[in-house]
Amino acid sequence: MNTYILHLETSTKVCSVALSNNGKLIALNEMCEAGFAHGENLTLLIESVLAEANVPLQSLAAVSVSSGPGSYTGLRIGVSTAKGICYALQIPLIAVDSLHAIQQLAQQKYPNQRIAPMIDARRMEVFCAIYEPDSSLVKPIEANIIDENALDSFEPFVACGDGAEKLREIWSHRPITIASEIVSSAAGQVAIAFQKLEQNKVEDVAYFEPFYLKDFVVNSKKTA
Repeated sequence: MNTYILHLETSTKVCSVALSNNGKLIALNEMCEAGFAHGENLTLLIESVLAEANVPLQSLAAVSVSSGPGSYTGLRIGVSTAKGICYALQIPLIAVDSLHAIQQLAQQKYPNQRIAPMIDARRMEVFCAIYEPDSSLVKPIEANIIDENALDSFEPFVACGDGAEKLREIWSHRPITIASEIVSSAAGQVAIAFQKLEQNKVEDVAYFEPFYLKDFVVNSKKTA
C-alpha cells in the first residue's frame, strides 16, 4: 500500500517541496528566494514534484509543513497552503519543527555527534536547539543571542542551518563543526512526518497555527 505524504518547507529563504512514499523520499524540488516570496512559487513546486513522481494530488495521504520557528511570512504561506490542500482532500495535517527537520539532515552526515540547527533571525540572533544523536533535545528550541562563548556547555557539536555561517569566525577557537551547507529542506521532514502519521499525531486543520519565537535569550546554557 502506498502512503504518499507531501512535505512543505517555507520557514527560511529556501522554498522546498518534497514527496515521500511510506517514509522514503521520492521527489524533491526547491529554490532559494531572498525576499521570502514563497507564495509565488510554492504552488509551482508542488505541481512539479507531483508530476515528477507521477502521483495525482488526490492520492496524498497527508501533508506535512514546517511549523516554525522561522520567517513569519514564510511560515504563514506554507501553513495556509498546507491547510488548503488538507481541507480540500480531507486528509491529515502534520506539523514538523523547522529545527528538527534540519537536525534530521545533519544527523545523516554526522551520525554520532550533537547537532545544533540554527535558523538566521537577524544580526547575531538565531533560532536554535541542540539534539543528541538519538534526536532527543538537550537544549530546547529558543531564540538565542549568540556571542563567542554562547552554548559552550553543550560542546562539542555541529552547528548547521542558515544561521551557522555567521558564527564561523567568532567560534573558530572552539570544538564546533560549522556545517552551514546543511540548510532547511522538505527532505528533512520525511521520517518525522511518516512516524507522526503512523502514531496519529496530527493537527486540527481549522485551528493550527505556526510556532513563532519572539523573545531572545542571551547565552542560554544547559541547566543541571
